[in-house]
Amino acid sequence: MLMIALKMLIGDRAKYIALVAGIAFAALLITQQASIFAGFTRRAGSWIRGVNYPDIWVTDQTMEFSDDLKHMSDMKLHRVRGVQGVAWAVPMFKGIIQVRLPDGTQKTVRLLGLDDATLIGGPPEYVAGELKDLRQDAAVLVNQADLVKDLSLPRDPSGRKLGVGDRIVINDNQARIVGIYRSPKEFFWGSLIYTTYSRALAWAPKERNRLTYVLAKAAPGEDPTTVARRIEAQTGLLARTNAEFDRATIMWMINNTGILPNFGITIALGFVIGALVAGQTFYSFVLDNLRSFAVLKAMGLSNKRVLMMLVLQVVIVGSVGYGLGLGLASVVGYTMRDTEIAFFMPWVIPVFGAVGVLVCCMLAGVLGMIRVLRVEPAVVFKN
Repeated sequence: MLMIALKMLIGDRAKYIALVAGIAFAALLITQQASIFAGFTRRAGSWIRGVNYPDIWVTDQTMEFSDDLKHMSDMKLHRVRGVQGVAWAVPMFKGIIQVRLPDGTQKTVRLLGLDDATLIGGPPEYVAGELKDLRQDAAVLVNQADLVKDLSLPRDPSGRKLGVGDRIVINDNQARIVGIYRSPKEFFWGSLIYTTYSRALAWAPKERNRLTYVLAKAAPGEDPTTVARRIEAQTGLLARTNAEFDRATIMWMINNTGILPNFGITIALGFVIGALVAGQTFYSFVLDNLRSFAVLKAMGLSNKRVLMMLVLQVVIVGSVGYGLGLGLASVVGYTMRDTEIAFFMPWVIPVFGAVGVLVCCMLAGVLGMIRVLRVEPAVVFKN
């Protein structure tokens, strides 16, 4: 009987293709949009994950996310160093500042100052130069991706790009590019230029408090979360582990931007379209084969076996459609890997997509199942 159900399903090629296409389109929308949403949320904390060595981020108690730049007194650094369980702690500055490029173009960038002695917190990968080059006079590091975007030279007739050795002006201070780094794309705005902590303080606008982060490391054998709570209790500052700071930044983005409702509407639309298209097409398929189901019931086939045939048809259509949709979403994501569109597909998204497609298929099959269960075997003897 299961082979008969398979032949009935594939026999009408047009309806079979329409069923598979409807489910595939729903699977494509659900998995692709969920993956883009996951990609953008992942970018929110990409800079935090790219900073090596520290276990704990200590900030002003009102800082909500990584680029919510609230500054502290330098004395806070010494207080953190005095907390039991802290192996070491170093300062980091981050601020918004004006830059003038060699062709006269002015840009607003984020200037990041690393601890002069250790340079902890530097970029993870370098295209030219290296981290220790920051110890040279007036040295800065720039992002490779920014050289063709935010730090491009639109007024330069030669069309050249900035490179190692070029000079830029940061808040009326001469700076020299000594290295070019590569890093994962970020969600937040503005180019990120690295220099040393003391140099960043000298270049930045004068303020009473200019310490942005304290990067701390838990001593061997100490739990970073426990040490973070200890820092909070003794200093009154906000101390978060890497995972906590990353999660807080992602949640701020979700709660304070329109990214969640926008992607949520698209995902819901994919679910609705899949359910409606598949439901209408499958119901039409059942109506066209209603007489065949009546013949099978007249031959003594129980309702249970008839339902098994319908379930098999739904499972086959759903599996083929979902496989095609997921495959298309993966191909599209691969082609967008080097663009501004974020795409990240962890294992939970295919599972989430499979559940969504399963619900679409079940909704598509319910009406058809009810219609088949109500059909009388005697209908085969009617004209």
